This record gives sequence, C-alpha cells and structure tokens, in this order.
Amino acid sequence: MDRMSTQRDPDAALDTGKLLAARHLAVAACPYLATALHAMTVVPTYLVPTMGVDPYWRCYVSPAFVAATDVRDLAVVWLHEVAHLIRDHHGRAQALQRGSERRRRQQLRLNLAMDCEINDDLLDGLTDADGRPLSLPEGAVTPGRLGLRHYDLFEEYAAHLPPIALVGDVAWLDCGSGAHAGSSPWEHDEAGAHPLGTYEREAIRIRVREAVNSRRGTVPKGWQRWAEGVSEPSQDWRALLGAALRACMAAGAGAADYSYQRPSRRAPSLGGAVILPSLRFPVPKIAVVVDTSGSVADTDLGSALSEVGGISRAVGVRGNRVSVYSCDAAVHTVQQICATEEISLVGGGGTDLRRGIGRAAAAAPRPDVIVVLTDGVTPWPASPPGCRLIAGIFGHPSRYSEHTSRVAAGPPEWAQTVYLR
Repeated sequence: MDRMSTQRDPDAALDTGKLLAARHLAVAACPYLATALHAMTVVPTYLVPTMGVDPYWRCYVSPAFVAATDVRDLAVVWLHEVAHLIRDHHGRAQALQRGSERRRRQQLRLNLAMDCEINDDLLDGLTDADGRPLSLPEGAVTPGRLGLRHYDLFEEYAAHLPPIALVGDVAWLDCGSGAHAGSSPWEHDEAGAHPLGTYEREAIRIRVREAVNSRRGTVPKGWQRWAEGVSEPSQDWRALLGAALRACMAAGAGAADYSYQRPSRRAPSLGGAVILPSLRFPVPKIAVVVDTSGSVADTDLGSALSEVGGISRAVGVRGNRVSVYSCDAAVHTVQQICATEEISLVGGGGTDLRRGIGRAAAAAPRPDVIVVLTDGVTPWPASPPGCRLIAGIFGHPSRYSEHTSRVAAGPPEWAQTVYLR
C-alpha cells in the first residue's frame, strides 16, 4: 500500500493491535474503569491531532499519533480520555459556558481546566503489569505547568486559570466535545458510528462508581472523590423535579377564563338585570405512575412520592386531583389520595410501565400531567399519551449490576426527564 492510499484510509493505517494493547494496559492498571474503557467506540481519523472524545462515547484516534507514541503513554491517554466521559465533563461544561466569550477560547479554557482536574492525581500509585510506575506523557497539562495550586474540581481550575495559559504552547489542545461541550471538526453527529444513549452512559457511570467504591483505598483520590459525588455538580433533584412539574402544570394552574356556571358576586348590585360571569381557575389533575418492580429501592420511592405530594399541595392540587398507579408488569392499584400517608404500593415483579401510563391517560377526566417514577428499565410508549409526561429516573447505585443483561433505551424525547440521584 503506497503512502497516498494509506492517507486516504485511516482505518487501514491505524495500528489497532498497538492501540488495543495500550487499552489492555490501562484496564490492568485501573480495573475499575474496565466497563467504561471497553464501551468506547474507536473512530480513526486524520483530523484529530492526538485522541479526543465526544459525548456519545466515541474515541477519535489519529493513526499518526498511535504510531509515534509508546504503548505506556497510549495507556495513560486512554485513562485520560475516558475520565472526561465518566466525569460528565460535557454536561458540566454546559453550565459554565460564557455567552460573550469566543467559542475557541471558551473551549480551550474549559479543556485546560478539565485536564488539570484529571491529571493532578490520575496516576497516583498506578503501575503496569511489571510493577513499574506509570507517568504522564511529556507535555501533559497539569496544574503546576499552568501555575495553579491544587483544586478538586475543574470548575475551580477554570475560575483561577490565568489568561496567559490560553495563548501558550497548549493553545492547540482539543479533547473533543466530550470534554468542553463545544464542537470539533472530526466528530460525527448523534446518528453516526455507534453512539451510546443517555441511559447507557448513566448506567456505565453507576457501574464504575460501584467498582471504585469496592476498591476504596487502592484508587487515586480524584476517583474516590468522584465516586462519593464530590466531583459532580451540586443539583438538588427535588428542585429539578419540582421545576419540571410546575412547568408542565403552569398552563392549567395559571389559566383563567370567564364562566356562567357561577355568577359573579357583583351581579346583585345590578338588580338582577344583567348576569355577569365569574372567573374560573381550572385546577390541574396529576397522575403518578409508580414503578413497584423489584429493582426499585423503597427509599427512592418514599422520597419521590413525598416530594410530588408537597409540590401538588403547593400549586393547589388536593383531594381527588392526584391519582397514584402502582405498576410493575401490570397495574395493581389506583388510588385518589390527599396525603402520601394514604398511598399503598403493590408490586415486586417485572416492569412494563406502558400499562400504567396507558391506564392513566385513559382516565376520565384525562390528567394534565403524568409523572412516572422508575429506575428506567422499562419499555416506553411509542407516542405521547395525550398529555405532558415527566420521567423521574432513579439512580440508586445498588440497584445496578455489572452483570445486568437488560439495557433500556431510556425515556423518549417527548418526555421531560429528571434524574433522581
């Protein structure tokens, strides 16, 4: 094969054996990351300078970079790139983007901060199969190189990053949109090259967290902090669920119209000559479909039901305006409740919440909002049920197993999803 044909075919030029040998070394050094490392899809391309990732867990690899890099250094790059994905740098970066900052400068600033969060203790105590310590490749971004002291989170590094760092010898850095939440010229869209869905990505993170916690004391402190939730953005799922529910109910709860069903209080002052309508404020109806299959923790269900009850009372939904459906593979109970203490949950078998959603949507009168509380391992309706639907997905770590064979596709796009961690 001549040079020109090789340049046109990055798949043929990539030394796959060397790249996979490096991944094997990375798994041997960090077995708790094995699930995540093997979940990444390799995409060879000459457009990426080294290696980079996108939010769909695709790893873009330069054949020239693989050929010129030692296997031990490639193993460290594998560990670095998968850290961007496991720590959800893409999602966390979206919260820090500045509208007034130039796109490339913004991506570089966040990418440098993320590299500092990963590299500051990525290899603490790690060795290869021969017991030799692993080290960062020459030129790797570290806090010391950028003149920063040690912080725990990339959000802190980004706040203290000196402007000179953005024009230095690392200005070319680009780990892909899986890190900085921007865009890179070598990336495929959501439909290309075997993307991982949202639920699959969350399940992998939970499995890695379980693996890290099971090896406590033998992993770098950065991974321990992440497993304890310190490296995740501080978001109260109750506030997120409350905001989603209020947004869905806003149209019904805030709407007002005139009605002659009840005359206005001002009508008697006119001597009965004119009948005036009164304002009518419709009260929304809520249906709560509760996943009572054996995979859902009782503590998760209790917390979520209490919150839904509190939100419903706050917006004026009481009495028979709240219905609760206990459902696993079938609908077991339907209750009109005034307080969460009245709820009796029945189930414990398999899961098919389509039955509960369909039963709720067929009720008369039809609910304005259906809230589904589940661990997510369930089939979903093929089309919207005719009203707004909020999917509250539990993320209780103990309910996921490395040996789980059933993988759900996650809630449909037309549902509003809140992850209840």
